[in-house]
Amino acid sequence: MKIIGFVYHEGQAEMVLKGDSCLLNGRKPMFVPDWTKELCVTDCIILRVSRLGKEIDTKFADRYYDAVAPGADFFAMDILREAQAAGRPWTRALDFDYSLAIGEWIDKEERTKLNIENLLLSPEEAITAASKVMTIRQGDLIYIQRAQAPTPVKKEEVLRVEIDGEDKLYCKIK
Repeated sequence: MKIIGFVYHEGQAEMVLKGDSCLLNGRKPMFVPDWTKELCVTDCIILRVSRLGKEIDTKFADRYYDAVAPGADFFAMDILREAQAAGRPWTRALDFDYSLAIGEWIDKEERTKLNIENLLLSPEEAITAASKVMTIRQGDLIYIQRAQAPTPVKKEEVLRVEIDGEDKLYCKIK
């Protein structure tokens, strides 16, 4: 399984990869790593890829995912700034254990229940962009951040997305 992300960088979408150990689900808490002093979060939408594809045209991209979930993408802003200033890869700042909280899956036909406004790319644009670089396979995840400033995270804070009175994403920061 691949986890492909589109993150906000200097006004545009930048594609990144995360390992599967980054997933945080099942209402488990997010423990702030002791190696960062500035943990931030950006909310995102996560797509579940449902079939194999390469070089997918945008007009057919909606056939390649079957569900969406609310998400929270955590990253170490202090480490990210250092890496960017030195021209080094961003891996340590973005791809660490439990750095992507994933909520409950919602059938893509019901995705209107999720706020998909202000995403860096539409779900179809993200699938097209990812599939131009690599083959996407059933079970891969693609997450798309919103075009917004990151929010600093504080211990004991709770991140939640509620739809129709139910928590679809619940994550306590410890």
